[in-house]
Amino acid sequence: MPTRQEMWGRLGDEVDVLVVGGGINGAGIARDAARRGLRVALVEMNDLAFGTSSRSSKLVHGGLRYLEQLEFSLVFEAVSERRILMDIAPHLVNPLGFLFPVYKGSRRRLATINAGMWLYDGLALFRAPRRHRKLSVKDVRREEPALGTERLTGAPLYYDCSTDDARLTLESALDAAHVGAIVCTYAKVVSFTKDEHGRITGAVVDGGLGGGLKEVRASAVINATGPWTDRTISMSQRLDGGSLLRPTKGSHIVVDRARLPVENAIVCFHPDDGRVAFAIPWGDRTYIGTTDTDYEGDPADVYATREDVDYLLDACRLYFPRHPLGHDDVICTWAGLRPLMRPALAGEDIDESAVSREHQIVVGADGLITIAGGKLTTYRRMSHEVVDTAVNLLRLSGKLPDSLSEAATDKAPLPGAVGWPADDNHERVARKVSDVAPSLAETSARLLADTYGMRSIEIAGLVRKDTGLGDALVEGRPEILAQVDWAVTEELAATVCDVMIRRTQLYYRDFDQGLGAAQAVSRRMATLLGWTEEQRQASVEAYRCEVQRSRAWRSGSSDPVS
Repeated sequence: MPTRQEMWGRLGDEVDVLVVGGGINGAGIARDAARRGLRVALVEMNDLAFGTSSRSSKLVHGGLRYLEQLEFSLVFEAVSERRILMDIAPHLVNPLGFLFPVYKGSRRRLATINAGMWLYDGLALFRAPRRHRKLSVKDVRREEPALGTERLTGAPLYYDCSTDDARLTLESALDAAHVGAIVCTYAKVVSFTKDEHGRITGAVVDGGLGGGLKEVRASAVINATGPWTDRTISMSQRLDGGSLLRPTKGSHIVVDRARLPVENAIVCFHPDDGRVAFAIPWGDRTYIGTTDTDYEGDPADVYATREDVDYLLDACRLYFPRHPLGHDDVICTWAGLRPLMRPALAGEDIDESAVSREHQIVVGADGLITIAGGKLTTYRRMSHEVVDTAVNLLRLSGKLPDSLSEAATDKAPLPGAVGWPADDNHERVARKVSDVAPSLAETSARLLADTYGMRSIEIAGLVRKDTGLGDALVEGRPEILAQVDWAVTEELAATVCDVMIRRTQLYYRDFDQGLGAAQAVSRRMATLLGWTEEQRQASVEAYRCEVQRSRAWRSGSSDPVS
């Protein structure tokens, strides 16, 4: 895998497709285009999955609630893509039960919900991870003892999937790089270049981290910047018709599993406004989300507020009365923006939760191709449609390469899934990791298998050569030093934030959010990347600011890093 510096060194040659944005859509587009044989460059102003793509609810799902909104095509597309993602990324996309408790007086009757479950399974062509079941009150008490059962009439149990959203993005981008794409992080587009007819011909990119400016010429330019979509468009043309997006904020909180032990994702309807939230098992933690409120600020400054945290805690107190949660139980928070399309006719009166999750592809008069809206689950299909649009544009301009391959992104496994057991046996992979590096703790071997798939065996090889790389980053936790090396040498990590937030997730899972490990991580990165002491300390301080942002709700500060 080329390093970030080597990628930056390759950037500057003319490409067929320039993708702006390194979230899940940008990574998916780069993968699809590169697998067709197009010359591709992806530039991202921060780290891969920096924005929405590491701050979602971490679910790959068909969207059961969209049936109520009669969005059958969206559900069918999503459940179809869910099946594909289970096939191409089985280490990252895993079956998860969803328990739907129904109480007396609920707006949704048990019989109606059960009928919806059959429709949901039917739209999936009965290829859901598992068939849904009807649980009695007695069953619920046995399955989910933490859940309140007073006035409960029953609870259907259906299945979707959980995922690591940041790593799904990362592996999509890495696969693109493995087949020839240039993937540059910390590379911000500062302007677009145009010909005499006003058509986009490329972009000027600031390499950040001391890289300087480069001009990249491209036959097609794709805007996949998520919440930054309108800002990117405005760099090239006036938004005379108003903004394209109506972003909404989704906030989450993380608590210790011992404080809220759940075995399945529990579907909760908030007592104040009836919006859907989930309490989701996450290893030794449980997270609760999400809010759904309009957001008009800088996408880079989004964070969970005291109001967001209290809103989620209120729902938990109602559904889990024997496990009351308070402010002191919150380990971490995160918030992300849904880059939803602004309704064309409904104006501003439509409720945030009712804004469609459908995506749109827009081609501007200057030739800029923009993808907006959509869901994490359907990113692969959206990416394919965007590349189809780019191919048509290249064909019309006479710049299409002579021959293209099939992308086959629905069949080609992501890097960690190459060689994955057909029976999806995570434990067997963990045993292989232990066989290669017997000194590793069993919990670390399983973490590596679940996180990196079959590439975990390569990481185990690093530990076998240097047992010190098996040292825990945080005492008592499974994350190890070898993950830092792998993040830098194989996964384009360039800052402490990259490693702590999106590669190891210590930011979310450690009680201290990894602050105690930040110095050791930075020293290892300094050795690998040749940092000066000033650069090392600056990277640690930037991470501290991100931790402070996730804790800003405690003080109610309007400036989370003041």
